[in-house]
Amino acid sequence: MIKLFLSVAFSTALIASVAYAQTTSSSTTTVSGTSGQTETTTTTTESFGTVTDFTPGQTIVLRPETGQPISYKFSKTVTYMAADGRVIDSSKVTKDSKVRVHYSKSGDDMLVDKIIVTERD
Repeated sequence: MIKLFLSVAFSTALIASVAYAQTTSSSTTTVSGTSGQTETTTTTTESFGTVTDFTPGQTIVLRPETGQPISYKFSKTVTYMAADGRVIDSSKVTKDSKVRVHYSKSGDDMLVDKIIVTERD
């Protein structure tokens, strides 16, 4: 009975840690024009991790649960939010904060427009 309980507990912890490192994406494509078609593709993505370096207005570096740290640049406007949806000040994002970043790709850059602090250690 104890082995079964421990197996379930460890399985749940493993699934939670893998889910925390997930990245989600969504894309939209717009085609317009009659003589010449113009195609606009926008891909937005969310990523989760622990802040290892943060310079407000410039860059944030996240360490996902697995893999190497990833550096993101900031877009022209960035919204900082708490897990409950409240807008917060950028000073609430600190080293070792667990965050979710919402970003879009522009060439080789990943431009953050929203940072959500999910919890703090």
